[in-house]
Amino acid sequence: MTWRPTTAALAGLCLALSAAPLATAAAAAPPRAEHVSAHATLANPPGAPAGVCPAGAVYGSPLPSSSVTAPRIQGGFSFLEGPVWIADGGYLLVSDMAAGTGPYNVQPSTIRRLTPPATFDTFLANAGSNGLALSADAQQLIAATHDQRSVSAYWLSDRSRSTVAGNYQGRAFNSPNDVAVRSDGVVYFTDPNFQRGNRPDQMSGRTSVFRVTNGQVSLVDDRLRQPNGIALSPDGTALYVGAYSENKIYKYAVQPDGSTGARSVFVNYIGGPDGATIDCAGNVYWASGSDSLVHVYSPAGVQLGTIRPGFSGTTNVAFGGPDRQTLYVTSGPWGDSGLYSVRLNIPGYPY
Repeated sequence: MTWRPTTAALAGLCLALSAAPLATAAAAAPPRAEHVSAHATLANPPGAPAGVCPAGAVYGSPLPSSSVTAPRIQGGFSFLEGPVWIADGGYLLVSDMAAGTGPYNVQPSTIRRLTPPATFDTFLANAGSNGLALSADAQQLIAATHDQRSVSAYWLSDRSRSTVAGNYQGRAFNSPNDVAVRSDGVVYFTDPNFQRGNRPDQMSGRTSVFRVTNGQVSLVDDRLRQPNGIALSPDGTALYVGAYSENKIYKYAVQPDGSTGARSVFVNYIGGPDGATIDCAGNVYWASGSDSLVHVYSPAGVQLGTIRPGFSGTTNVAFGGPDRQTLYVTSGPWGDSGLYSVRLNIPGYPY
C-alpha cells in the first residue's frame, strides 16, 4: 500500500533503525489452517501456483513495447489493493480500503469483485484486508488482514474466516500488508506498520518479513524498513520483497523446505515499491507508488520496460483472464482509486 507518513509512523521508523533483531525461533502455532500444510517433494521446490505456468514453455519479450499504457476499467473506489484472479469463477477480487475509523484509527476494508468486462459487486464486506493471494488448492483466499493484525483465510465457497498467522512469539504483528503462497502451501508475508493505526507496537519498532509452514510462524528478516510487496519466482528458489522506505527490492535465496538464505539487492532503486507479481518466464512486475508506473524486470534485474495505468498512486498488480495474460493494476488517489488492465505476451501469477 502507498504510505503517507505521519509523525507517529516516522517515530516508529526511527525506533526500527536502532532496534536489535528479533529472535528467529519459530513461534507457537496459530490456530489450525490446513491450507498451509506442505505436501510437495522437497527435492523439487515449488514456486508458481499449481497449474499456472505450463511446463517446458519458451517465452519471448513480455511486453508489446518498452512503454505500455493500461486503460482504466472503472474508478471511484476508496483505495484499491491486492488484486487476485479466481480462475474457477472467472472473476477478480480486490481490497478496497477506506479511511481509518474508531479510537485506534483502523482502516475498514471491503473485498470487491470484478466480473469481466466491467461488472463490480461486493464479495465480502468488513474483510479487513489488504494484499490477497490464493491457497495452494485455490479454494481459499489468503489475506493480509490489518483489522486483526493477522494473516487470514477466507473460504471462497462460504466466506468463512480462519487464522493463518495470528502472532509471532506471542506478540501481535504490526499490520500484515501483502502475501505470497508457494504451491505447496508455504505462506510468506510482509509486516510494515502502515495500517497499525493507534494500536500498541508489539514489534519494538521493527517491520519484518515472515514465513508460515505447517502452522508455524518463522522470521525471514526484520532488517527491512517498511517491507511491502512480496513475490516468488516460478521455480520457488527466489523470494522478492520491496522495501518501501528504502526504495529497493531485495531477493532471498529459498531452500526446498521454504526457509530462506542469503539476501541480495535485486533492484537498487525504485520509488516506493508497493505490490508485485511474476510471469511464467520469471519476469518481475513491481508497482511504484512514487512514479505511478509498473516496472518490469528480467530475472536478472534488468529493467525491460514500464506499464502506465493511471495518474497517481499505483499500488499492486496481478495476472488474470482465461489465459492469465491480462495484467490487472490497481492505481489512483484516495477517493478515486481505479482498476486498470492490459494484455501482455506471457501468462503470470494470479496475485
